[in-house]
Amino acid sequence: MDPGIAVLTRWTSSFVAAWFSLKLLQSKKSDAFTKDLVYETANGRVLRPTHFAGRTMDLTLFSVTRALDVLVGEYWTQRKVARVNTGKWSDAEKLISMLADPAIFASSCALIMWAWIYTPDRLPRSYNKWIKSAAAVDQRLLLALRRMRYGEIQYGVETGQAPLLQDMCKEYGLPLEFGDPVMSIPYPCEVVHMGTGKNCEYHALSRFARSFLWAFSTYLPLNLILATRKPSQKRFKSAVISSARSSTFLGTFIALYYYGICFTRSRAGPRILGASSSSYQQIDGGTCIGGGCALCGWSVLIENESRRKELGLFVAPRALATLFPRRYLEENQWRETLAFAISTAVVFTCVSEKPSRVRGVLGKLLKKVLSP
Repeated sequence: MDPGIAVLTRWTSSFVAAWFSLKLLQSKKSDAFTKDLVYETANGRVLRPTHFAGRTMDLTLFSVTRALDVLVGEYWTQRKVARVNTGKWSDAEKLISMLADPAIFASSCALIMWAWIYTPDRLPRSYNKWIKSAAAVDQRLLLALRRMRYGEIQYGVETGQAPLLQDMCKEYGLPLEFGDPVMSIPYPCEVVHMGTGKNCEYHALSRFARSFLWAFSTYLPLNLILATRKPSQKRFKSAVISSARSSTFLGTFIALYYYGICFTRSRAGPRILGASSSSYQQIDGGTCIGGGCALCGWSVLIENESRRKELGLFVAPRALATLFPRRYLEENQWRETLAFAISTAVVFTCVSEKPSRVRGVLGKLLKKVLSP
């Protein structure tokens, strides 16, 4: 059989299988995706249960992400081979290759952390809960940041919102005026530091220490349990080193997030945007959060290269999910099904034709499952 026809046959069969498989998953209705809506009828307004789509969105975005990774990766590999053979492979292209996976992780984390602050309903509940545990932030501060962005709290204007952060100030032993947006423009960083003092650098270090210990107490027992399958001194040492590296990564992630917020709101922001009430409103209404979001993901450079790749591919679908509604009308479900079927067909065909192109654990698993 002609190689081109063989590839097309594999792609088509994978497409059809993926289409009907997803339709089967989508056929089951869920109460969580059913809502009573008001409809206008000849007899007046009536409430009718309406089924929404979106239950399989996470799976679809996972497939789309892996397909894009395959296609872009293959294009870049062919480009590299061609330019290396002609002696045109530049230092800039080498840098792009080196930073591609960290950049995917950093940009994905920026979207996720932004959504966690302002639109947490766009994140899966379990993911939201995990970030909340790791970040260890006072919920009153989160609420104040949201109200600041949406104009419910305004610097220099009495809106009746002072008690929100004043309760927090009372708990952390801070002056009550620190929580009043009329008297304190902007809110002092001590409020954001939640009782660790005035110094932003010290707050970042304290965040790192707390997060490191929290993560290490989680990672180490798991890695030690895995090491006991084939116990040896080398395996136990590797478990400790791996746990320490991953804990350092997470601690740095959280420290950079908070330091990015503080640095933007107290130093970079006022110098660039000015020091007026409206400028501080803009800074605390989103710019400072953007600074933390942009900075935190680059902590992945602490991890080794293979781990960066896995982490980037893990968070990318969740980041894409923040850009799409968690629920949508069933009449548009065919678009999701089409995206899933095309993406799955691309990945499955690539596993058959060039298995090394599908990266990470998924590539190894699919190679075993789909091999003849």
